[in-house]
Amino acid sequence: MSPPVVKSNYKGIELLTTAVVLCDKNYIILYINPSAEVLFEISQNQAITKNVNIFIDNVEFLKKILNQAEQQHGSYREHEYFIKTQHSKTMCVTLTITPFINDQSDFIIEFMQIDQQLKVAKEENMFIQQQANSELLKNLAHEIRNPLGGLRGAAQLLEKELSNKSLKEYTQIIIKEADRLQVLMNKLLTPQQLPTYKATNIHEVLERVRSLILSEFTSDLTLIRDYDVSLPEFIADPEKLIQAVLNIARNGVQAMKNNPQKHMELRFVTRAERQIVFHKRKHEVAIRLDIIDNGPGIKHDMIDKIFYPLVSGRENGSGLGLSLAQDFISLHEGMIECNSSSEKTVFSIILPLKNNFQENKVTK
Repeated sequence: MSPPVVKSNYKGIELLTTAVVLCDKNYIILYINPSAEVLFEISQNQAITKNVNIFIDNVEFLKKILNQAEQQHGSYREHEYFIKTQHSKTMCVTLTITPFINDQSDFIIEFMQIDQQLKVAKEENMFIQQQANSELLKNLAHEIRNPLGGLRGAAQLLEKELSNKSLKEYTQIIIKEADRLQVLMNKLLTPQQLPTYKATNIHEVLERVRSLILSEFTSDLTLIRDYDVSLPEFIADPEKLIQAVLNIARNGVQAMKNNPQKHMELRFVTRAERQIVFHKRKHEVAIRLDIIDNGPGIKHDMIDKIFYPLVSGRENGSGLGLSLAQDFISLHEGMIECNSSSEKTVFSIILPLKNNFQENKVTK
């Protein structure tokens, strides 16, 4: 039997989001990475020295594809292969086997869940779309601001020349609408301002949002807090997190107002998520914040578009709230997910607990 694997020799594999199993020529497991522990619901200590048939019951099939990989002097990949965990949970994976070129004839098996592949592809598409949206908004805001200032200035000059007070009402409309558009342009440019990071408590952020929401929507709203108070502080820009959560919560309350027959209920839930994968990285611990409303839900044909700028499900909505929220969360290397039904809508914000941000970093 090959000697046990020294864990420190495989630090790169430790960080992979795909499940990796290292075996020797006798199909004995030498090492599994943390992603494999999560996927197969087994610890490394329990798996080492066991036969790989605890993961792949068809060893003859494994021998066949290993032989093909060796003949190709590379990797062999099998799509849509079904496996079972220790707790009889069946899942569909893409299986890749790669032989090592060494004296021991070790080989590596990689397992990636099909739904995980779809999730990664969706995250990549969302990231590309978000970058395009941000660039579009930035360019749009810059193009509009200058002529908007000229329009407002011309209206002010025209107002001074008018002797008829009734006509000044029209110039006031122009000025007020120009001011409204200026506020909108400022919102479009806000995400371009880099964050200022400091130690942040997620519940202080939520309490601030709670007070703002209750002051804005004073009647017929119940706001329920379900906090995991053990969550530690993390480095973040609290003002941008407040704005992101406020935009989502405000959207939820406005949606609930369209369903007057039902009592409005908004819920903030915080939990720790362990061994979670997003943005192609595996995080040991992340903060999960669920913002739940009992509104009428989001239409199916809108669910994939709600984070696009200038897209709104409300008649008078600007279509910026969720797009800005996504920008703010992305600045924290986090992500937003949305699930909706006719009974409730859940926006989930995932934020890594450990990041590379510098506390008290002041940006200009």
